[in-house]
Amino acid sequence: MTLPETQTLYFEDVSLGMRESYSKHVKSSDVVGFAEISGDRNPIHLSEHFAAQTPFGGRIAHGLYTASLISAVIGTRLPGPGAIYISQTLRFLAPVRIGDTVVASVEIVELVEKGRRAKLRCECKVGDTLVLEGEAEVKIPARPAV
Repeated sequence: MTLPETQTLYFEDVSLGMRESYSKHVKSSDVVGFAEISGDRNPIHLSEHFAAQTPFGGRIAHGLYTASLISAVIGTRLPGPGAIYISQTLRFLAPVRIGDTVVASVEIVELVEKGRRAKLRCECKVGDTLVLEGEAEVKIPARPAV
């Protein structure tokens, strides 16, 4: 298992326009594992026979599996460990298939000093196709006093 490299940024370290990404190749075992963890055993994710009969023509990853890659960026890269999720909006625009490589990215679009909060533009792409977009609000820890 390859986990994203971690970096810790404090509120004092971040600025508008900062951007970080995480890339993940979607494996069948990831989708099965997400079904086990979440309890979402919709056959569109697990049964090739069932999924072949849908408009997608085959198995697709859970939308929230794809969204969880945004959480990986927030929790490990921008702002990183210590960040607290406040809210997240999501729009699912296209399916993610087993074998796809998803690139999840977040960008700081607003900073609010009161409460040390940041608004992040979030997106996931497969190649040039935008498959998910949204916005997150996070609380960023202050730099510890020395």
